[in-house]
Amino acid sequence: MNKLFDELWISMESYFAQLIFLLPKILLASVVFAFFYFLANRSRNFVNARLTNNMDDPLLATFLSRVVKIAIVIIALLFALQILGLAGIATGLITGASVSAIVIGFAFKDIGENFLAGIMLAFHRPFRVGDTVELDGYTGTVVALNLRNSRIKTFDGKDIFIPNANVIKNPVVNYTMDGFLRYDFTIGLDYGSDVNQAIQVIMKTMQQISGVLQEEKKITISISNLGTSTLDLTVYYWLDTFDKSISSGVVKTKAVQQTLDALTAAGFYLPGNVMEVKNYNEQAVAVGNR
Repeated sequence: MNKLFDELWISMESYFAQLIFLLPKILLASVVFAFFYFLANRSRNFVNARLTNNMDDPLLATFLSRVVKIAIVIIALLFALQILGLAGIATGLITGASVSAIVIGFAFKDIGENFLAGIMLAFHRPFRVGDTVELDGYTGTVVALNLRNSRIKTFDGKDIFIPNANVIKNPVVNYTMDGFLRYDFTIGLDYGSDVNQAIQVIMKTMQQISGVLQEEKKITISISNLGTSTLDLTVYYWLDTFDKSISSGVVKTKAVQQTLDALTAAGFYLPGNVMEVKNYNEQAVAVGNR
């Protein structure tokens, strides 16, 4: 009995001696881990605040900030294990995580590709929620950006979910990023018309159309084509896409209608297509239905 007690006591003394030996390392590892954990929390809050101010998706900003915190905590854990002399465990964790990442990466290649593309879009987004864009051959309004896909609603009411990898790989056309979008329409005048007077009439009419920008972007009118029967004037004007009360279709309808009325009232003739028939044989041309 005494022998068993002596062995137990010797073992306890050995463990206590090892504890005393490791105590400075344990304290240092605890301080390092606590410091990194504090740094992880501060980094998460900082990243979350910055991303929230620059992103339209708060859920995605929260997720990315948590990823940053987890990464720092993992680094802190590896440092602590190294300080305690448990480098083998740290190496095993890294190796196991690397092998798992490779296996998962091959198994879910497309998902991982879209996930990484979503993170890239979150940091450098070429569009915002509400922008009118052309993505992967589809044109519509951006509704949401998720980690796997971007969702747009086409003008005929369809919801299109486009993989983020396709968004990264293909050109993105953003029609409304700076808040300005140009529209135009063309009006044909009769040859011989006073073009300068017609431009003045159109300009005065366009300046009275509600919603058409006057100061930020100028209205321009130019001769765009010499048709077979008309001299074509194209009117270019701009709308503020940030003003959701303005409908581009309504504005264009008013602009065309009021411009036609103003030109007609000013005495301008707006011809349709004119067909010229030449009779080289100088024979009578039959006219009428058979």
